[in-house]
Amino acid sequence: MPEAVEPSAAADDWRAALEALSGGGDPPAMRDSGDGAKVRALALQFELRRRRSRREHDWQGPKDEPARAGGAVDRLGIRPVAAGARGAWVKSGLTWQNIGFQGASQGFDPEQARWFAQLALIKGRSPSVYTSYGSEWITFDEYDGPLVWAMLADAERLGIALVGSPVTPDIRLRSLAEVVLDATDDLDGFRLTPTVVFDGDPRTAVDVRPVGVHGLYRYDFRAGRLELAPTDGALTSGQLAAIGSPESVRVPSPEIPDFLARSFHSLARRIPVTSFDGSFEPPPLPPATLVARVRFEPGEVARLDWRWEHGDGRSTPVETPDSLASFDPNAAGDPGDLDVLARVLDELVELPIAPIILRGADALWLADRVLPGLRRLERVRLDVEGEPPGAEELVGETTFTIRTVESTKPDWFDLGVMIRVAGRTIPFMPLFRALAKGERRLRLVDRSYLDLRHPAFDPLRDLLEEADGIEEWETGVRVHRTRANVMAAFEDLAEFEGPAVEWRALVAGLEHGAVEPLDAPAGLALPLRPYQLDGFRWLAFLHRHGLGGVLADDMGLGKTAQTLALVAHAVEARGGADVSGAPFLVVAPTSVASNWIAEAARFTPGLRAASVTATGRTRRETIAETAARSDIVVTTYAVLRLEAAAFAAVEWGGLVLDEAQFVKNAATKAHAAARDIRAPFRLAVTGTPVENDLSELWAIMRLVAPGLFPSRRAFDERYRRPIEQDGNTERLERLRTRVRPLMLRRTKDQVAPELPAKQEQVLSVELAPAHRRLYDATLQRERQKLLGLVDDLDRQRFIVYRSLTLLRMLALDASLIGTETGENVRAGIPSAKLDVLFEHLDDLIAEGHGALVFSQFTSFLGKVGERLEERGIAFAWLDGSTSARARDAAIARFRSGEASVFCISLKAGGFGLNLTEADYVFLLDPWWNPASEEQAVDRAHRIGQDKPVNVYRLVASGTVEEKVMALKAKKGELVAKLIARSDETDASGGASGAEATLLLDDLRGLLDG
Repeated sequence: MPEAVEPSAAADDWRAALEALSGGGDPPAMRDSGDGAKVRALALQFELRRRRSRREHDWQGPKDEPARAGGAVDRLGIRPVAAGARGAWVKSGLTWQNIGFQGASQGFDPEQARWFAQLALIKGRSPSVYTSYGSEWITFDEYDGPLVWAMLADAERLGIALVGSPVTPDIRLRSLAEVVLDATDDLDGFRLTPTVVFDGDPRTAVDVRPVGVHGLYRYDFRAGRLELAPTDGALTSGQLAAIGSPESVRVPSPEIPDFLARSFHSLARRIPVTSFDGSFEPPPLPPATLVARVRFEPGEVARLDWRWEHGDGRSTPVETPDSLASFDPNAAGDPGDLDVLARVLDELVELPIAPIILRGADALWLADRVLPGLRRLERVRLDVEGEPPGAEELVGETTFTIRTVESTKPDWFDLGVMIRVAGRTIPFMPLFRALAKGERRLRLVDRSYLDLRHPAFDPLRDLLEEADGIEEWETGVRVHRTRANVMAAFEDLAEFEGPAVEWRALVAGLEHGAVEPLDAPAGLALPLRPYQLDGFRWLAFLHRHGLGGVLADDMGLGKTAQTLALVAHAVEARGGADVSGAPFLVVAPTSVASNWIAEAARFTPGLRAASVTATGRTRRETIAETAARSDIVVTTYAVLRLEAAAFAAVEWGGLVLDEAQFVKNAATKAHAAARDIRAPFRLAVTGTPVENDLSELWAIMRLVAPGLFPSRRAFDERYRRPIEQDGNTERLERLRTRVRPLMLRRTKDQVAPELPAKQEQVLSVELAPAHRRLYDATLQRERQKLLGLVDDLDRQRFIVYRSLTLLRMLALDASLIGTETGENVRAGIPSAKLDVLFEHLDDLIAEGHGALVFSQFTSFLGKVGERLEERGIAFAWLDGSTSARARDAAIARFRSGEASVFCISLKAGGFGLNLTEADYVFLLDPWWNPASEEQAVDRAHRIGQDKPVNVYRLVASGTVEEKVMALKAKKGELVAKLIARSDETDASGGASGAEATLLLDDLRGLLDG
């Protein structure tokens, strides 16, 4: 039995006894705060209070007063007190309302004063704080939550004493309180006594009060002690009842068996039962039974729910967590319940242990497979209502037979699909729809069912996941010819019936590269390299089958030659299947259009080539007239956009979009004009089908293979956002698989190992001190201006880009930017980049080398030109304003050796140039689109180069240029993963960097320094 009271102190400890009787000892009047200052000590006083009767003239409402020893207690009050001048704890004018803001003025420790303010705050508003009813006291009993106990534990660290009152001067803060029933054998039965345990020491539950539901206090007037402690979790209703009625309950011996069988376990769930003297042994808890209630209803409907039935007759719901690893077995009954749940989940397969309604094939599966398995489990019982449907799963060998059917829609194949399982034919349309809905089973007409999770159906399921190029019909599927390879997975599983010649040839070519080994056209004046011959054959395969594609070879590998070979092949084949005689239309950037005519004359002199590079007002004939007398017509994107209707009115034999990144934006008029061209074959020629984001790939594929991808919104949801934002590698691989059959990409490392090496080096340039100060000041000003605008990028894009451009120009040369702080001052700041550039140029020109110098900014290229003139070095010039005639003349000067340096703006000279006379390339300012720089470098590093090429990128240290380099690397990684062949990891390039689109996070990164 626990002791009713405990001595207040050891008998020989008279000092402690007298200190307790005097109210906790004399407080220090002042104490050291730790920094040498003296502060007044604070304490938290606890006092048992009782309500006193209202007197006749008492108009201020209810009052209370200190409880008397042995008298009634209504509540436990707490208040702040301070060390008095005479060595006692005194109220000192402190209240809960003023201690927070008056503490410092009265000389108290600010941290202690804050502690008291917080203690009042977590109590919240209550009548015991803010009314005349004991307004100086807070009722400790009303604290509801564990936070107050954490604060009391922290009081010792802060030096805040816990002091009592005259009737309970000894305050003991314990670590843990428990409420249990102590069972003892008293010969004629046993007795259950409510008991409170403080830190392992039992006390009778007399004079015990709860603090909310997370703590207790117990007072002992005789010992002058008040004990307080938190509980481990919230008090149960049984524990609250025990401390409210602390009398013992006696169970007579004859009734003990009935108590143990009917009441004990129910009681033990509400309040722990123990035996401190060991005279009572609690009986083991009988295991609960998991009951599955199944009700079968007409229409093949089954309702399933679950409950625990305990040995004491109680029934409780089943609560299962998201995973068994986090399951608390005690919540269900005993640790063995976890094992029961695990075994049941194994039988349920995909069903949860929760109420559920199953219909059709799922209800048949429940009756056929699940319920028999549950019946075999121990501690599981089935309560079945209604008549279970008699059904069985159809199991056996699964075979597919596919036959081609003539389609009523052009560019589509109709494929009849017959499926047999265990020798029985399965109707295709219900199966196709069930798979499309993600259903796991299919009900058959004879009330058997088919498990659609069988691996034999995986090819059909994969087919449906890529179903934008697929339509269903009664006995099969209709597949767009651009998606023919999705049925390749059936080749090892299915038997193909009927001719299916074109279908099989198309699948073999798209999936396995098995194209016809054609000879090069007779009209080619120059031989094709082996990889170029392979490229021509691949193009001829696409052309023959009416498929569009993307020729995405690395820059400088002769994409123009391969395309011209295809045009020559089509012209030579007109005597056979191709009798239309319609010419090919080539659309190219303005700076490249003349190169197509020149290359056609060099490679295919037998082709009738014509150019349309001017609008109708300045031409002598119509577009239709030009087409009628030509085999190949070359125009520009600008002319196509301006005369879209005239080009759309002509029947073309094929459409070639050179540097197809010019139509990477589906919202532009140029894209719409290209989409309206009538041609059975479409080809995009670009080394960079993706420059910035995957929407560009969608836009290009929409032009050349319109059946390949779904709508833009569906494409974004299925591919772009998962890949770009979430880094979803599975979606990336699926996109690559979809694009790969219609895209051919070879890199220089793969097909031109004889090409001389390319050495690349980043030259870090340190700004001059004056330049650095100006840059840092400008950066801070622009950053402050922009950071509030970045989140509204669509509306503020111009301002944001203007500031970024300002910082990039300032990193090049201080004199390039405006005159807000004095043009003369900036003009006197030297350009470290020009100095570093000419340190290299002077030497290499003296040694007879040729150099290309690229920059985004023609104003900075002008500075380069001025220095070249000062040194008497001949140079050529090309920017966006250079006319076609001047452009050709500049190229000729450099190729002839008359000029040893070629100054080129990145946008104007990033494509369409063959400048293998240069073996040094300087990129004066980095650009966040890696493709633009690669294209610039490949003006020199291409087929025909016989010298190693040295590439120097000049990057100003500690400027936005370093951020641009990091962003460029990130973008290059995405592009490389998408369009690289399965056996390569080479990154791709691109063009038109000035038009690159930056994402929101990219802009934040650039502005971060």
